[in-house]
Amino acid sequence: MATLSSLTLLGSTGSIGASTLDVVARHPERYRIVALTAHRQDELLFQQCVRFKPRYAVLLDEVAATRLAQRIATAGLPVEVLYGMAALEKVASLPEVDTVMAAIVGAAGLTPTLAAARAGKKILLANKEALVMAGQVFMDAVRAHGATLLPIDSEHNAIFQALAGRYVPGGYAGDLAASGVSKILLTASGGPFLHTALTELQAVTPEQACAHPNWVMGRKISVDSATMMNKGLEVIEAHWLFNAPADMIQVVVHPQSVVHSLVQYVDGSVLAQLGNPDMRTPIAYALAYPQRIEAGVAALDLFKVATLSFEEPDFVRFPCLALAYQALQAGGSAPVVLNAANEIAVAAFLAKQIPYLTIPRLIEKVLADLPVQIITTLEDVLQADAAARTAAQEFILR
Repeated sequence: MATLSSLTLLGSTGSIGASTLDVVARHPERYRIVALTAHRQDELLFQQCVRFKPRYAVLLDEVAATRLAQRIATAGLPVEVLYGMAALEKVASLPEVDTVMAAIVGAAGLTPTLAAARAGKKILLANKEALVMAGQVFMDAVRAHGATLLPIDSEHNAIFQALAGRYVPGGYAGDLAASGVSKILLTASGGPFLHTALTELQAVTPEQACAHPNWVMGRKISVDSATMMNKGLEVIEAHWLFNAPADMIQVVVHPQSVVHSLVQYVDGSVLAQLGNPDMRTPIAYALAYPQRIEAGVAALDLFKVATLSFEEPDFVRFPCLALAYQALQAGGSAPVVLNAANEIAVAAFLAKQIPYLTIPRLIEKVLADLPVQIITTLEDVLQADAAARTAAQEFILR
């Protein structure tokens, strides 16, 4: 009989949150939801509370939390409604919670995920920014407090599986080369504009950028996939997760999104993890690790797939990927600045304030204007983040 695991789900109304709840619902004998959180989607959060009956429901937005509390009271549900960042940190570090799904998109997910690390939780990491913005600070907290860190991004989860026991759930502290690894191959779909004429990219609309050919994702991450900044952030994330230098991480464009990533070894072997493009697979793997559980995902039909293709990324078409590599190599505050400038640029593009091709121009300008600072504390991270956001907003106003 499996031990009952108690979960806090940070970001339950997003695509990762919905997929996590789908897997959890398939295994009620294994998982219990203690807390669900969202930004301001109180209506969907209420529906989740009706179904999963968590002890806590948290919203960042106070007005949305007030609406939710009224609906919870009317329905007579035994759910306590909280709001604000401090409440997110509280439910991420509750004594009765053993596992935290960190699925809040963007910088807002950093502090509650760090709170989970400092509380020694098993963290299922779907929030890139915890490592992109605060890699050293976050990994130090994971190790100092005995937290367990398992990657949820399909690519990093695939690498985790293909490292065949060499990955220490708490961050890879050893030397990959000493384990016989020669390279990490991070696959990328190429997004919706892989073969679009470069001359047509200036007129790209938010709707076109959000129409990913393989994955169903939120708007921000969909734009990041289109620019390949998403892959750039994943390169930085892989550096921290697997203790891999930039020159050991190679991006491979693979439009079918069937091979989720690969690990190349010094003896010539290449181990890959394949599957249908469905986030429930890596979620289920991390939830049950080291066991495996049914995830509701259909088995991969290789006869139907028939052909797999791979190509090198075009850094002219995808300058955001090149900027991410540059930020990783620069170190210090550069990845923080990269991420913050990108968040502001993508939000402005989605609001139709800037054209698509201005996204990388804005990021490059902010990176060039702000000197690289040494990062040793969370306060250093937040200061660099704020400075980059201010510079990015000023660029847009100009």
